[in-house]
Amino acid sequence: MKMPEVTRCGVLDMQVCVPSSWSDLRVKRFADRANPCGTEHGWCIRKEGSPLLRGDKERTPCNDIQNRSKFVHIMLDA
Repeated sequence: MKMPEVTRCGVLDMQVCVPSSWSDLRVKRFADRANPCGTEHGWCIRKEGSPLLRGDKERTPCNDIQNRSKFVHIMLDA
């Protein structure tokens, strides 16, 4: 069974690779547990239309198709 993971960490943002079936709330809970943000509201998912996504989708399919075909990458901000 493949596990969700943090794939990138910045000072004010991070990327996670999680099952595509996960709700936004489950993604946020995972992110807050895996890498505590330290702010009052914790991590927030970077939503579709954000200029920081530069035209990318909010949930991008993982490029490791062979091993993580039902996973997506999601960016979060502090």
